[in-house]
Amino acid sequence: MEGDVVSVERVIPAGPAAIFAVVADASRHPEIDGSGTVRQLKPEAPHLLGLGSTFGMSMKMGVGYSMESTVIEFEEGRRIAWQSRPPGFVGKFVAGRIWRYELEPVEGGTLVRESWDISQDHQRALLRLGALPTKTAENMTKTLERIDRIVTAT
Repeated sequence: MEGDVVSVERVIPAGPAAIFAVVADASRHPEIDGSGTVRQLKPEAPHLLGLGSTFGMSMKMGVGYSMESTVIEFEEGRRIAWQSRPPGFVGKFVAGRIWRYELEPVEGGTLVRESWDISQDHQRALLRLGALPTKTAENMTKTLERIDRIVTAT
């Protein structure tokens, strides 16, 4: 891993609006998550996200846990990013990674870029080590494949 951002890209044969509708709907995140860790949107969370929206997710990686995310970048149909942390006091001191989707119309559809940005994460030095960046890229590739299947299903 060079730097603090891992990105994957895929051209999806659909318009940006259709793709954005999926990634900006927090209730669909368990459906599109390629890692298998995102389980369920917390009941009090909004389904449709906008700048400043906060939402919680039930997660599982061996054991269950929760994450809270805040949308920190939002351009309708083009870009959305949220920063995730554990809830409560602990979240002020650990985590802070950013998940970002950027959509660009291209011939044949939309270039979708998903990024894992650890530039503001308190544990970024640890996250750079080992296989985690490579595994994260593999999982993001699966996520883009899932999004493709959803928006191109007939």
